[in-house]
Amino acid sequence: MLLKRKLLRLLSVLFAFALVAAACGGDSDDDSSSGSSDSATAAATADSSEDEAEEEEEEGGGLSQDAVEKAVAGEDDSEEEADDDRPTFDRSTLDGIWEEAAYNRQVMIDEITAKMDAGEWGVGSDNVLRGPAGFEIDLNDCPADWSETHGLTDDSLRVGQTTVMSGNLAAYGNISYGWENYWDWINEEFGGIGGRELKMIIKDDGYVAAQTIEFVDELIESANVFALHGLGSPNGLAVYDKINDECVPHLFYASGHPAWGDPVNHPWTTSHQMSYLTEAVLWGTWIKGNLADQLPVKVGGLVMDNDFGLAYEKGFEYYAENNPDVVSEYLPVRHDPAAPTLTNEVTTLAAFDPDVFISMTAGNPCLLAVQEVEASGLLDRISAAFTPSVCKAIAAYMAPAGMAADGWWVVGGGVKDSTDPQYTSEPFIAFLNETLEAGGLDPSISLLATGYYFAYPWTETLRVANELPGGMTRTNVMLAARSIDIYHPLMMDGVAYELDGAADAFAIEGSDFSQFDAEGQTWNIVGDIVDGNGGSPNCAWDKENGGC
Repeated sequence: MLLKRKLLRLLSVLFAFALVAAACGGDSDDDSSSGSSDSATAAATADSSEDEAEEEEEEGGGLSQDAVEKAVAGEDDSEEEADDDRPTFDRSTLDGIWEEAAYNRQVMIDEITAKMDAGEWGVGSDNVLRGPAGFEIDLNDCPADWSETHGLTDDSLRVGQTTVMSGNLAAYGNISYGWENYWDWINEEFGGIGGRELKMIIKDDGYVAAQTIEFVDELIESANVFALHGLGSPNGLAVYDKINDECVPHLFYASGHPAWGDPVNHPWTTSHQMSYLTEAVLWGTWIKGNLADQLPVKVGGLVMDNDFGLAYEKGFEYYAENNPDVVSEYLPVRHDPAAPTLTNEVTTLAAFDPDVFISMTAGNPCLLAVQEVEASGLLDRISAAFTPSVCKAIAAYMAPAGMAADGWWVVGGGVKDSTDPQYTSEPFIAFLNETLEAGGLDPSISLLATGYYFAYPWTETLRVANELPGGMTRTNVMLAARSIDIYHPLMMDGVAYELDGAADAFAIEGSDFSQFDAEGQTWNIVGDIVDGNGGSPNCAWDKENGGC
């Protein structure tokens, strides 16, 4: 069944990329990508399909340019039919969405339970946890005082979170408030999960990695938490070694850094949003298709000077180096994450006179970038300007810029904005907005709904884990998380949300190409949704060299 689903999704990937090529004016016969965005150690002369497959696996961390080109070319001969056993659900009603969620949970519960009963998955006599697609965790390496049920009481389940609620990225703190609001509803409506109230212990690290380290130590050692969550690439990279050494579930991290796709070396940490490396390749894909009569183009990037921004910078650098027919010059200009203004950086980029401007930053600097690009006169000269997926929120980053935001593009990761007029009447978004308001929160702040975007897969994972043999345990949570395959009601149709053990470590591998309409305060999707589910090789992140 799992293999069948994978093959079906591969077919949909190929079809989706072909549609994007058509919509963007791409040429499916173009084989100029024979030099893919491989690592520097890959043989430049590799010409066999076997060598290409090896190089793609080494690259890791996101959809490679080679994978994109193959998908656009339709190089696949799989012949699988749809699964006729799966019922259809009415996603136009809230009841239909809940019914589909319950069905998906039961499928996961049945599959995992069958594997556990057969002795294939679960904790073996050797104290090794085994799960889907070769996933393993050696529990013998956990601390001597480690417990499966640490952080659980008869009536509560505690999750610790480090996030940013102050400084330039303070707006992201609304994610936590929205998340708590959803769990408050779960607690009130269902009595939590398995009779346990869901509780969050939130720590504001101010987006300072040193503070994240201190708070994670506190949460693990004295706050009695069952699992952990965090936000921010530099923050996560500073603590995910310790969290994995301590054997604490660290689920659906709030960052698209490719490092979260490492089920072998960091099995307790799972990804959530689209990889920044995939986003970078999709920027290039858009440029190639939409600016064909201008190629090659000059691209300027405004980069937040930390692990987050440098992942973007590195990703697009790979694309530019391997696609000189698309990008003639690429100038990244870095800025201090705490900078109160970006005037100097944008002035430098304006002097470079790029054809395309890409913002590779986060938080308030995203708004500043939109404003400064207009003020510098650059907006009138460039062919396209991109804001990053992490700054798609209309209320926080686009609306305050006024008409300066009009026409900006985003590779949006397939996420719906709860304040966007095209989605506000959808049943789940109407529900969450009503629930936010009932909780004393302002539904016009779309980052509150982003809290639901993160809380939803967490909740579904915990619900599945609670129904597995042995009930709610840390290892059952990891089996559920690594097997997750759901319809996420805040994701656009056509973008899968799925993990598959050690084989597929990226939950979201699809995206929209959208352009902002400042008058209508809406993101207009242009072309078809692209989904590369299962196509991103894992990433064992090399902190020293900054790559997989």
